[in-house]
Amino acid sequence: MEIENVFKHIDDDNAILFLQSLIQVNTINPPGMEKALADLISLRLRESGLLIHSDVVEENRENLIVSYSSEEPLTKNSKTLVYSGHFDTVPVGNVEWILPVFEGKQVGNRIYGRGSSDMKSGVAAMVLAIECIQKAGVKLNGNLQFIGTVGEEVNCIGAKEVLKKGQIDRATAIVISEPTSNQVVVAHKGALWLEISMYGKTAHGSMPSHGINAILAINQFINELNNYNIRYERHDILGDSTLNIGMIKGGVGPNIVPDQCKITIDIRTVPGQNHQEIIEKINELLQKVSEEMNVSYKIDVINNLGSVYTSPDQPFIQTALDNAQAYLQKDPYLGGVNYYTDGSIYRNHLQNVPILICGPGEPTVAHQPDEWVDIQKYLDSIRFYISLAINYLK
Repeated sequence: MEIENVFKHIDDDNAILFLQSLIQVNTINPPGMEKALADLISLRLRESGLLIHSDVVEENRENLIVSYSSEEPLTKNSKTLVYSGHFDTVPVGNVEWILPVFEGKQVGNRIYGRGSSDMKSGVAAMVLAIECIQKAGVKLNGNLQFIGTVGEEVNCIGAKEVLKKGQIDRATAIVISEPTSNQVVVAHKGALWLEISMYGKTAHGSMPSHGINAILAINQFINELNNYNIRYERHDILGDSTLNIGMIKGGVGPNIVPDQCKITIDIRTVPGQNHQEIIEKINELLQKVSEEMNVSYKIDVINNLGSVYTSPDQPFIQTALDNAQAYLQKDPYLGGVNYYTDGSIYRNHLQNVPILICGPGEPTVAHQPDEWVDIQKYLDSIRFYISLAINYLK
């Protein structure tokens, strides 16, 4: 069987070493510095025969595109399967780690380190899958690519650059290897982050009537916000839209009437919601508070990423489910996640292209101290990406 022959090119020990080498490259964002990781992958694939293209996004930050050089001539109707992953990680955090952060240390059946779960294990597995297909000389009836991006953890700048340059325009299906514990995910929520600033008038703390307290104005706005019901229809997979006030900052001292205060709001949206309508409604609430309390205000949009959803009935998703059942687990779960991915950027342009999220990392330990990935799930995911590519592009 062709797929089983490709599996013979997987070297489990080497696959572990490769993942460890990726973890050992510090790509914490900010500042990112993902070029070093792109260079490391390019060096591994230098003699593979795969087509490799590095694309500068910013200084020391490069996207990487790896294409399988199939011998079959491609036409405008040929299918293109894109494997997608990001190179950056979140910071280490303030909680002390027990195990080394950038060593990729193996303990039992786990590999530890920042990015092990989110999402260097997914990146490594996708790269190795394409490498194995190339080594086996499989002839695909279509195009297979890996696109590694910078900056997903902050502003998806890498994916935006990919879109801007038309580097994903030919995609007919996309797989993103964000951590799902190898479960099949067809949907994720959108993220709308707003920073609300209110401006009053400063005065001495002993004479508050001479000033306009911006903290009290923000408090009034929060009361309005708590009474505001976001319009949406509950999604079958993703459930409810949510709103969280995550940060507040105001005042400079106890004896000064604060003339500035700001909060940051995190709204997670489901398919069918319009982010611009939400912004306009919040602006109405702010305008009401502004008139009542004689303050001015400003809205800054920090993050504006739409939700992603592909119908489980879509043929590519069914193909993915069949392969997941064969190589990941007997009864794969099909669902959604609350976090966002580069898929939000791609969905804006590729409205009808199926987007699947499936990666070996554990979502519950992503962004946590002592982050880890299960080695068997990592190795299984390589086989899954191999089989999915061959069966979709056969």
